[in-house]
Amino acid sequence: MSNVFIIGGAGNIGRRLASLLAANGHVARPLFRKAEQEQPLREVGAEPVNGDLAALDAKSLAALMTGSDVVVFTAGAGGKGGEEMTNAIDGKGLTTAVAAAQQAGISRFLLVSAFPEAGRNKNLSATFENYMRVKKAADVELAQSDLDWVILRPGTLTDEKGHGKVRAGLAIPYGDIPRDDVAATLAELIAQPAVSRVIIELTSGEMPVHDAIKPLASR
Repeated sequence: MSNVFIIGGAGNIGRRLASLLAANGHVARPLFRKAEQEQPLREVGAEPVNGDLAALDAKSLAALMTGSDVVVFTAGAGGKGGEEMTNAIDGKGLTTAVAAAQQAGISRFLLVSAFPEAGRNKNLSATFENYMRVKKAADVELAQSDLDWVILRPGTLTDEKGHGKVRAGLAIPYGDIPRDDVAATLAELIAQPAVSRVIIELTSGEMPVHDAIKPLASR
């Protein structure tokens, strides 16, 4: 059993992950900001933690994390609030979370990032360009840390029901993936701690999640 602290726990992927973990006997501790987000998280068996990532410093966030075995960072501004909010959540928020994990003595850290080809063949706005820049900078910061990290880069996210089958690798063609299957992949990464210090690209595919992740274990 793992105790998992989920930053972005009230978001689309975070809620799904919390539900999966709780159903499998883990302790899921999703961070939430709005009062109305708490009860739905409790209803799926999670143990919600109240806190606003944008308002917390590393020491305060570390106090909330303490006792967890794994941190999952799946927070994102989602394009709301423009560049300023993206910088605060996807950028500074990741910096704060890394420092907090280190202070709390938690080494395992999973980050949901962005697929590099997300904007290919599109007319990108300045806001999206900034989003991709911030996401890459966050990847670099985590990869340069001493944490036991994994960076997961899913393709275009959809809300269709998960298939339980994915394609995962160091470099794969771009594609779509249901949020259900991203959450399932995160749960599998928690179950497979030998997969460490690697960047994984993820789309829908033909392989069960467990089988797709296992070959990526450290050698």
